[in-house]
Amino acid sequence: AGFIGSHLTIKLVDEGYNVTILDNLSEQIHGKERERSVLYKSIKDISRFLLGDVCNKSDWKKALEGQDVVIHLAAETGTGQSMYEVSRYNKVNVLGSSYLFEVLANQDNSVKKIILASSRAVYGEGRYYCPNHATIFPAERDEKHLEKGVFDPICDICHGNLTLEATDEESKIHPVSIYGITKQIQEQIFFLMGKNLDIPIVALRYQNVYGPRQSLINPYTGILSVFSTRLLNNNDIDIFEDGMASRDFVFIDDVVNSTILALKKEANNQVFNVGSGVATTINEVANQLKLAYNSDRNLFVSGRYRKGDIRHNLADLSKISSLLGYVPEVDFKTGMKKFTDWVQTQNVSQDQYKDSITELTKRNLLK
Repeated sequence: AGFIGSHLTIKLVDEGYNVTILDNLSEQIHGKERERSVLYKSIKDISRFLLGDVCNKSDWKKALEGQDVVIHLAAETGTGQSMYEVSRYNKVNVLGSSYLFEVLANQDNSVKKIILASSRAVYGEGRYYCPNHATIFPAERDEKHLEKGVFDPICDICHGNLTLEATDEESKIHPVSIYGITKQIQEQIFFLMGKNLDIPIVALRYQNVYGPRQSLINPYTGILSVFSTRLLNNNDIDIFEDGMASRDFVFIDDVVNSTILALKKEANNQVFNVGSGVATTINEVANQLKLAYNSDRNLFVSGRYRKGDIRHNLADLSKISSLLGYVPEVDFKTGMKKFTDWVQTQNVSQDQYKDSITELTKRNLLK
């Protein structure tokens, strides 16, 4: 019943599927009055909704009865938050996945396919090119460099400058956050158990997903939502590093379409990137949002940095295009307008950004 799941449910129901949802309606996503959540209200009357938790084996047993396919979207997703709520992220993302397969291994079921919502976070910094050493997958950025304002990764061998390349699915897996590690472990669990149980698995490594109905109260994920909440509460925006960090922003409709392609197509036991194939800088995001909301607030490029963050993110979509026929249809300008038009129809909640910054700072995760 979260951001991606609610959009996906609506599209699946429109195509004639019967959908069962298992969700705990987390306060961080849905708010204290979860029954009033925009996300929950969008699916409660069109699906079989079970209020439960992936960390509860009995809830899995109920949810799996009579199901043909499992699309596993349940996860804690905040990179920064994962660095100090380690057990929570491990419990939900790893143990929750373990319960799914423990139930499948020990009770009769009709599950014929499982789709996992994975993340580009498994790649860490991703793929770069070094003039001296060709393809490089740089290690986590050195804090000594970050302190001096050197934010781009450098070659681990010659310490020279690197050029960003699109990261494909064969790239090195070396996450730099607890969140990324839990997604890597999820993939390993799913593919191992899928093989043992003879259930086909597809893992979709979503890039930075955005769009209407993205939570406006969660200060830990979704930079467009965080910045929007700041501006519409008449607050300035603090842009980390030099603002030139970039992300592959993919619109929610494209994510839904990719997931349904993975459901319908026979390209099983595969991993696919899901993105736009375009890198957009954080400076550009902030400026477009300021313009969309006609805001007079300031954009401060602070030079501060957060441990566990990557510098750039750009997905190679060759594989998903070839095997699933996926082509992103919504460019960032169009998607941004759809998102900001929706935001301006909402009662924008209290800005909780400062609380999240306080949490990171006191744990020495924000410098």
